[in-house]
Amino acid sequence: MTTETYLRSPSASDDELRAIFTPVFDAVAVGNVDRERSRIFPRDEVRRLQEAGFGVLRIPVRDGGFGASLQQTFALLADLAVADPNVAHVFRNHLAFVEDRLNAPRSPSNDAWLKRFLAGEFVGGGWTEANDVTLANIASTVTARDDHWVVTGAKYYATGSFYADWLDVLGKDDDGALRTALVRADDPGVELVDDWRGFGQRTTASGSARYAEARAEDGDVFPAADRFAYQAHFYQTAMLSVLTGITRAALRDGTVRLRARGRNYPQGLTAVPSDDAQLLQVIGQVSADAFAAEAALDRATRALDAITAARIDGGDVERLLVDAEVAVAQAQLVIVAAALRATTEVFDALGASGVSEEHGLDRHWRNARTLASHNPRVYKARLLGDWVVNGRSPVSNLAALGRGGQGN
Repeated sequence: MTTETYLRSPSASDDELRAIFTPVFDAVAVGNVDRERSRIFPRDEVRRLQEAGFGVLRIPVRDGGFGASLQQTFALLADLAVADPNVAHVFRNHLAFVEDRLNAPRSPSNDAWLKRFLAGEFVGGGWTEANDVTLANIASTVTARDDHWVVTGAKYYATGSFYADWLDVLGKDDDGALRTALVRADDPGVELVDDWRGFGQRTTASGSARYAEARAEDGDVFPAADRFAYQAHFYQTAMLSVLTGITRAALRDGTVRLRARGRNYPQGLTAVPSDDAQLLQVIGQVSADAFAAEAALDRATRALDAITAARIDGGDVERLLVDAEVAVAQAQLVIVAAALRATTEVFDALGASGVSEEHGLDRHWRNARTLASHNPRVYKARLLGDWVVNGRSPVSNLAALGRGGQGN
């Protein structure tokens, strides 16, 4: 007998979703360059998105959400990243935990989580620990105590924590099993530290989170093994959505700056830069990069939707997990290459004025390079080749290495 979950077939239309969220994204875009330049945290922008219901896109209509597919959700996340990639990345952990609860069995505690999401409560946090700690030797603990749990440890890359009501923490219990604990961000045992020093994604609040016997209630602690099966694909695809948005933003800003150029170099083909065939070729290539990124993202997210459809209908999820791993890895190679090329080569069409701090075009490359460094692409082509040539599953390879979790 199949256990009933909260997953339902998608019911939202693209036109309806964009009519609701495009004006919100436009508002988020205002002040993006200034926030990036001055490292101003977009608290109001995150809250505005939560009030509009961006965090409940995937919750079915019958349960109070929008009933969006994963393809629609990640396409909207890319749209948001065009407006501000920092804000888009902040939603990665929240959307992933919502997806986890949608895959969980219906229960009073999970009903309570859906109510929290619908009330606008936001989830941040992170699982990664410093000093080369992996999931196999994680130091954080989630320990049972009387009628609740206590969480102790330290995390880095705690993306979105400054905006959060809840923090998603991974640790070992007394038996050494991994558990996920949701801790209130305002718990006295929680300390959030703004020590992220990366040159990109500066306002994602991706610094440290420290836990000193922070309290977690019984209904807010789950075996990590029960997390939704495609979570690694989900976390990775969220970053690919942001990279896709950055690529599109580079195209947008490069086009604007080329049109604004008043004079050309002596070697130019025309006096007016926007008529110069070589400069137009640069922008044409960037447009193709944006197209490739969007197409790859669409293909990967449809592979994830196939998994949820199988979960609903009782189909072969294991086979689809391999299909999704391949699709997401291929998309990573395409999207990272497109984003890094577009955010670098767009300057070839702009001349010296393109590097003005006033325009902030450097933020596109810095943000793309930072995101692309989270899960290095150098391994993906090898794993894909091993799958294509030798039939070795990339999913099994990851499990053997003890990787996975929030992106792989």
